[in-house]
Amino acid sequence: MGADFIDYIVADRHVIPAGAEQFYSEQVIRLPHSYQVNDHDRVVPPQTPTRREAGLPDAAFVFACFNANYKLSPAVFSVWMRLLNQVPGSVLWLLESNPAVVRNLRAQAQARGVDPGRLVFAPKVTPEAHLARHRLADLFLDTLPYNAHTTASDALWVGLPLVTCAGQGFAARVAVSLLEAVGLPELITESLEAYEAQALELATQPARLADLKARLAASVQTAPLFDTDLTRRHIEAAYTIAWARHQRGEPRKPSTSNPSPRRCGCACACRA
Repeated sequence: MGADFIDYIVADRHVIPAGAEQFYSEQVIRLPHSYQVNDHDRVVPPQTPTRREAGLPDAAFVFACFNANYKLSPAVFSVWMRLLNQVPGSVLWLLESNPAVVRNLRAQAQARGVDPGRLVFAPKVTPEAHLARHRLADLFLDTLPYNAHTTASDALWVGLPLVTCAGQGFAARVAVSLLEAVGLPELITESLEAYEAQALELATQPARLADLKARLAASVQTAPLFDTDLTRRHIEAAYTIAWARHQRGEPRKPSTSNPSPRRCGCACACRA
């Protein structure tokens, strides 16, 4: 944040890799799995709307991205349009925000040779209904340079696989953290070319996609990403050590990525 009254930033080794501390004024506390805290008791309604009710074709492959519209970039949108052109009958399911966004994105789709009608916009609904409708999608496509954050964990919690492209900054690496913590690192790519290839492969290989969905459904109950109590223990331990340092009057020091399992299990500069 660049503010001298903020001493620490809670992160992990994926969102702030070793060596990136120089770009932060705060000391970096690295939790051992993901920095993001998720609710293990979050309820997904058993009722799922039909595709027709959601405005989706019954037999289409549905690419989804429920990120805020300001996260969409021309480069990533072009990848999405190429995917639609390469997967016959597929649609892209986006979050509806305002008429101007819908109009502009459909115009951009047409400019890239895609029928604007293949962009379907989801109206805002209750959080519970939003979670439930994720089941209608086949694959979540992440954005770059600003990744999905809670929208990514929403998708993973419901069992919807997500493909991301790792960027350089914190916001561009959040989905990397989440996928690592849920046990699906193979969905992390390092370039937009690899991102496109991965998404295309999953859209055209139903058996591989089904296997990923089965693995994800099994892992959400045990994966660190959704183990709220485990994350709580790690955060409390880190806070305890940071407070002990403050009481001793120790100044802030450059961060370290050396793990400290004896005290808090996190790789942090707040070790006692």
